Amino acid sequence: MAKIHPLADVQSQNIGENTFIWQFCVVLREAVIGDNCNINCQVLIENDVVIGDNVTIKPGVQIWDGVTLEDNVFIGPNVTFTNDLVPRSKKYPEVFAKTLVKKGASIGANATIIAGNVIGENALIGAGSVVTKNVPANTVWFGNPAKHKGNIDGNGIITNKI
Repeated sequence: MAKIHPLADVQSQNIGENTFIWQFCVVLREAVIGDNCNINCQVLIENDVVIGDNVTIKPGVQIWDGVTLEDNVFIGPNVTFTNDLVPRSKKYPEVFAKTLVKKGASIGANATIIAGNVIGENALIGAGSVVTKNVPANTVWFGNPAKHKGNIDGNGIITNKI
């Protein structure tokens, strides 16, 4: 059974076993969240969102429509996802851009992920980075815009630096 703080607004019934959702979170009705996740305080999760098993989302993150987080993903505090490449007030695209964060990837605090990109398996995005293109599996990226700076294995060991 999921554990939901009484000060969270969780409308979805699609919450996995042993998932914790802390205070001041909003989870919309159609969101899907897997087992054994930790959704820290002050997180917003929209409808067209899928979150896998064993995912950690730190405080101050908004997961907008079109974002998928696969299993074992780490999202640091205040990471920003976008889903509209040409945002305008009160004007919405017919379909929001899709963003995929693949299994085992980690995104550091305050990084920005531009809509429509894929973060590969086990990839590491450094704190404060701005991801503007696809990130291959097992690579380390940081900066603005984020650039390839090394490789990393599935255990989180950086194997070389560029």
